[in-house]
Formats: sequence, structure tokens, C-alpha cells
Amino acid sequence: MNNDKMRTERINIKVARLVEGYQDLDWDGVFGFGGKLDIRPKYQREFIYDLDRQRKVIDTVINRRPLNIMYWVQRQDGNYDLLDGQQRTLSICNFFNNKVAIFDRNGNKVYFHSMNDEDKQKILDYDLEICICDGSENEIYDWFRTININGLDLKPQEMLNATYTGEWLTDARRRFSKPRCAAHELAKDYLNGSVERQDYLETALRWINDGDVQGYMAAHRNDPNATELWDYFEGVINWVRSVFKVYRKEMRGLNWGKFYNEFHDQTFDANEIERRVSELMSDDEIQKQSGIYEYILTGNEKALSLRAFDSRERRIAYERQNGHCPYCDQETDGENRGKVYRIEEMEADHITPWSKGGQTTLDNCQMLCQRHNNLKTNHLM
Repeated sequence: MNNDKMRTERINIKVARLVEGYQDLDWDGVFGFGGKLDIRPKYQREFIYDLDRQRKVIDTVINRRPLNIMYWVQRQDGNYDLLDGQQRTLSICNFFNNKVAIFDRNGNKVYFHSMNDEDKQKILDYDLEICICDGSENEIYDWFRTININGLDLKPQEMLNATYTGEWLTDARRRFSKPRCAAHELAKDYLNGSVERQDYLETALRWINDGDVQGYMAAHRNDPNATELWDYFEGVINWVRSVFKVYRKEMRGLNWGKFYNEFHDQTFDANEIERRVSELMSDDEIQKQSGIYEYILTGNEKALSLRAFDSRERRIAYERQNGHCPYCDQETDGENRGKVYRIEEMEADHITPWSKGGQTTLDNCQMLCQRHNNLKTNHLM
């Protein structure tokens, strides 16, 4: 391979050549073109096209419309890596292998094997336009980051996977990126996103390295496996289950890795925590129930988005106080003693804090100047 300059060559191959010798060996590889094309190299994303998208690809081929150019990489051994066009390639191969059906004009499912010979041949004779790329590893991976012809945008984690290839990444993807993988089975109730789009892998990496995904991948790309990452991830989820023993849907998508890193060495009474969670879940003052878990661990009331006084309550309290801040008026030598504030210069405050049983009601509302409201919020008064 020429490492000095990227070289390209355009060729046409027929679908019949593409699907020749097609094999899907799962994590041992997916191959076509007589075994010479690696359809899913280590840096590639997972197959993410749904049935509708796959059918649109097949419809394009059947109606002999342009499918747009695909990119292959020329390897030193004479074989090829599929650089861009994996989703379209696998859609064609899935149809050829009767894994996907299309619909005829009457709405009936049609598989490749059930088509007449003439229609089959039309598909097999369809010309695919291929651009063969020859360059250094860095050039190939950089190009992979930028080209995505007629496809779904690459996510940041998918682009990082294109750079930090190796046995570590292969093992990490096996654990975190495969449909029904170990990470999905363990943590599907606690994480948002899709394993195929690398969301689970990205989440685990953010958790283990304080948000620095790339830094962890760079440090571990030459490791023989991803056991350390998996053991950590498993530890996080098991810790969550032990501390919060009753699962609720509000637990999905929280930054459990951050909480684990900070609190996993502490001892918690799971029964008492469940009592508090149940109590807080029924508190009408709390507007963000998912924040209850952070509040229990950190004591941060802001996580709860407590109910605020509305404009009517603010106005009534302001008029009741004649625009005065009660704390300013208590300062015998304060320069703002007796000052009349505009309403926009004041903040609504709970006379009795929520943490001490105060409710967001008019009789518990007072207007404070911004300085004294900040002081009270910061527990300095």
C-alpha cells in the first residue's frame, strides 16, 4: 500500500459479484465478493438500517435507479475493506439471502427466492459503482470520518471506533455494541440509546474515565480485551440495584457512573432509601422525579426542580411587602434599609424551606432582594 498519498480508482461490479460467497459469521466477520470483501471491518458501525430502509435500497436496485457510489479500501493482501456503504451492501445481501422481503403491488411479501428467473437476473445484473481507495491507515480512517454518502450521520463514538481499532475494541463492541449483548441485557432499564449506534459503549467509557472517552480508548487500544471496562460497568449497575432496590422508570438515563464513582465506598440502608424515594415520589412540590435519586445521594435540591411561585403569587407577596425586602429592613446600618425595590429586582422565596416542610403556597411566600435570596440559598444567613 502506498503510504504517501491517497489514491482512488472507480470500478463497476454487478450485484451477482457482490453476493458471491456471502457469509455472515457474526463477530468472526461478514464477507462478500467471493470472500475478498470484508463488509464489516473493525472500525465500522453496526448494521442499523430498519426494514423500511432496507426495502428502499432493494427498490432502488429493482427499478435500476442510481444507488450512489460506495467506497472500498485496497488492503496489502489484495482483499478489500468496505469503508462506506455497509448499510446498503448488507441490505442487498440480506435480500439475496431471503432475510428481507419486499412487497408487490398487491401488498404481498416477495423474497428473492420466490421471484421469477427474469426478475432475479435483473437484480443480479445491476451495476454497483465502487471507488477503490489506497492510502495509509490514518488517511483511510480520516476519510471514513468525513464520507457518509446517502447514509445516516456518523455519531462521535462511531468515529472514535474508526480510529482506535484493535483487539480491545473488538471485545468492547462484542460486549457493548451487539444486539442483545451483555451490556444490553444487564442495563437496558438504566440506559438510554441504542447498542447498535454505540450509545452503551460511549456511556460506559464516559463513566469510567470522567467523561474523557477518547482518552480511555487511546490508553487501552492495545489491551488484549475490554475486561476492565466490562467489570467496571457491571459494578456500576449492580451497585445501583443494591442501593435502590425498587426499580422505577425515572432511573433510566441517569448518570449512574458519576454517582458510583463518588459514593460506591459508602454504606447505605437500602430499606431506608426506598422509604425516602417512595415518600418523595408522592411530593407534589417535586417537578422532576428523576432528580430524586441525585438528591438522595448528594442533597442537591436543585436536582428536584421544586415547584416555583407563579406570577400572581409573586405580585401579591410583593404588594403585601410594599416592595421592601424584610432582610434589608432588619439591617440597622444597611444602605438598603427601607429601600423600595422594583418587582423584577426581587426573587420569590419560601419562608419555611421545602426541606423543613414548607410548601409553595401564598402564605409561605416572601419577596427578597437578589442579594439576600442568594445568601439564603447558599445557607449563609
